[in-house]
Amino acid sequence: MVSKSAEGFRVAVVGATGNVGREMLSILDERAFPVSEVIALASSRSVGTEVSFGDRVLKVQNLEHHDFANTDICLMSAGSGVSKEWSPRIGAQGCLVIDNSSCWRYDDRVPLVVPEVNAHVLPEYMARRDKLNIIANPNCSTAQLVVALKPLHDKATITRVVVSTYQSVSGAGKEGMDELDRQTKALYSLQEVVTKKFTKRIAFNLIPHIDVFMEDGFTKEEWKMTVETKKILDPKIKLTATCVRVPVFISHSEAVNVEFANPITADEARDILRSAPGVLVIDKREDGGYITPHEAAGEDATYISRIREDSTVENGLAFWCVSDNLRKGAALNAVQIAEAIINRKLLTPKAA
Repeated sequence: MVSKSAEGFRVAVVGATGNVGREMLSILDERAFPVSEVIALASSRSVGTEVSFGDRVLKVQNLEHHDFANTDICLMSAGSGVSKEWSPRIGAQGCLVIDNSSCWRYDDRVPLVVPEVNAHVLPEYMARRDKLNIIANPNCSTAQLVVALKPLHDKATITRVVVSTYQSVSGAGKEGMDELDRQTKALYSLQEVVTKKFTKRIAFNLIPHIDVFMEDGFTKEEWKMTVETKKILDPKIKLTATCVRVPVFISHSEAVNVEFANPITADEARDILRSAPGVLVIDKREDGGYITPHEAAGEDATYISRIREDSTVENGLAFWCVSDNLRKGAALNAVQIAEAIINRKLLTPKAA
């Protein structure tokens, strides 16, 4: 528990010991979020664990013992099972839950929000008396994609998207990062490579399989990108995805091919994206004139490179998109949702 401003919000972070939970705490501090108290929460097995909040240390408390009636905002990053049980209970106590799991994304009662794209849905939702008090964060691979697509859609109307993702192991949590680390060390020291988290060896390899397979042959990760893009951006957009796990620790990369209803040139797209919120264009047609996941790690922006026209369709573009999946793909987006609500004066501190 940390006191920073008597006029701020009481914010609880559930899942504070995980990769995303720790990142949420870091971002709250970095962005000087207006807090009066920050409470780090997790399951009973993590109680007493210390986590950082800026230059201070918080001791993790038990989720089951916390009274959310006196808490304004809950950043939930503890998985779908925990969110399914706890988010409605927390919301019913008058605390706004911003949930990073997949549990509520496809519920018609819950808005799925990327602030640069559809923050306009927040005032209507917050004004509803029958709201669940839950707002969903999208899948990490979807978040960066729609940030890039939104300004282009506004200009020329997207009809179809084909995207291949190259997703870092941090998307699979700490276990995924640990497995890549262990396997890489084992290969260099000529030891046995043990696979536990992933379906095949991830070190020096690619795995075209994220989440479970569905009946049509797509994986659930690929399905998520399709459904979430439609919900956030436009239900008329057709999207197909191939999601691949790659031996990178942090940042997801995407090769994106877009078809439009109306003409748009690469130069026009480059100018549009340069002025788009949350986007940075790094696009020089020379060696190194593009962004890589290593460079995007720890950064807030969604980076766009290699913008070019696709001559195989009438109105087509291709580009490369990279973003830190722990930040814009999860923790940063959640904090930005809270900021959007506060900036629009849709929530006031209970203590005020």
